Amino acid sequence: MLSLRARLIAFLLRNRNLLRFRSKRETIDWNTYEAILRFRKDVEEGAGKFGKLPEGMEIESVNIDGLYAEWILPAQTKIDKSIKSILYFHGGGYVSGSCKAHRSIVAKFVKNSKVGALLFEYRLAPEHPYPAALNDALAAYGFLLDNGVSPSQIVFVGDSSGGGLCLAMLLKLRDQGIPLPAAAVAYSPVTDFKCTGESYKTKAKICLAPEGSAQAFGKNYAGDYGLELPYISPLYGELSGLPPILIYAGGDETLRDDAICFAEKAKKVGVDVTLRVGEGLFHCYPAMTPLFPEAKQAMEEICTFINTHLGKSI
Repeated sequence: MLSLRARLIAFLLRNRNLLRFRSKRETIDWNTYEAILRFRKDVEEGAGKFGKLPEGMEIESVNIDGLYAEWILPAQTKIDKSIKSILYFHGGGYVSGSCKAHRSIVAKFVKNSKVGALLFEYRLAPEHPYPAALNDALAAYGFLLDNGVSPSQIVFVGDSSGGGLCLAMLLKLRDQGIPLPAAAVAYSPVTDFKCTGESYKTKAKICLAPEGSAQAFGKNYAGDYGLELPYISPLYGELSGLPPILIYAGGDETLRDDAICFAEKAKKVGVDVTLRVGEGLFHCYPAMTPLFPEAKQAMEEICTFINTHLGKSI
């Protein structure tokens, strides 16, 4: 049974229109570029309200072949080839997101795991459709490897579309013969931009994401490529040979079946995959820690998983 706090927060998030004195949820015409720009602006403005970092955190800016990135680190952490690292893939439907928008979220993983994270800004669609984000992710991973960080000292973590990009990266690295990271965490990942899962229908009315947004994001990101391309929708890839993966999803989000179907398919080909579905919970709920017990428990498990595969204790 969900905690009282979880139920209260879920109610407030699902009915946030009431807090704006609107009787109905806003309807968005996702066929317009203006809608994408507005969504992008709302994400950035919302991030400004929650951008404060926990005490004891440091930020160091990095330029990766023209891409802006940030190290988010526990205080006095030395950046060298021995550093154990989270490479973080931010969400935002491939059309929004930045270091500013995700800095406070990534800091929670850093604080709880005591592992530094490299957060990078990949180019956004529709201005920069596939394969821009994937190529930028390859550049970010390559930056770590080129600086002497061993793949065994790196864990990928991604949320939402960033979770999908994280999984797509695993496929791309394996296919190109590039050493894989020690493990990966994807929470509420997008794995199927064809949106074939039943949860796209059964959870549409209660999911926090605006109706039709996933289809629009997929169309903008895929551009001239098919939605079934595995590097766009990892569910359609051949999944053998991947490192251990921990996947989280909310039971009341449209992306629930993206997570379930990917985990089931990966497990069938021998991947060490763990799936957690938070019944009654919502999109990216682990990032809400410490606001309610279920989010706190998820964060603790994720950080234990990270440290286990990096060979360190918290």
